[in-house]
Amino acid sequence: MDVTRRHFIQISGATAAGLAVSGLGFDLRPVKAHAQMLKTKYAKETISICPYCAVGCGVIVHTSKKGDGRVINIEGDPDHVINRGSLCSKGASLAQLTENDQRVTQPMYRAPYAKEWKKVSWDWALTEIAKRVKDTRDSSFTFKNAKGQVVNHTTAIASVGSAAMDNEECWIYQALMRALGLVYIEHQARI
Repeated sequence: MDVTRRHFIQISGATAAGLAVSGLGFDLRPVKAHAQMLKTKYAKETISICPYCAVGCGVIVHTSKKGDGRVINIEGDPDHVINRGSLCSKGASLAQLTENDQRVTQPMYRAPYAKEWKKVSWDWALTEIAKRVKDTRDSSFTFKNAKGQVVNHTTAIASVGSAAMDNEECWIYQALMRALGLVYIEHQARI
């Protein structure tokens, strides 16, 4: 690459200006620390546990004291024995659970071949889910296998558990799935 006189003067001028400004003592670290302090200075601090998996990482949740309880900041708890202040990508995005304006807050349904989702009531959604599970289970339930052994299961329904459930919720969930006769019971953490 050939350096022209004009290009050399531009680079030299920019370098000289950068060196002059850096020597004036501008250090933005205190400003950044002050800005972070202001974000949580007047907030209520609550120590909690991340809901996403069974690891149980500690988090510190800062909520507004203005009465609206709005989440201002969530960070890892440096004193927690498991995560020592670090959070995975899911834990780091915990504030999105309440503060995301695109968060779905009620049941949505998209009919087969439809392009749009529509809002439905909880009563309709739960009734429809129960009806479809019962219809599928009843039409595919196997009482005995080819050898005549009692199996009492269905292979037409599978279950993928949620990482947002604690151990007790997982136990209840798998007990329900086994009572329905499911044999394909999996958990999100293994996938």
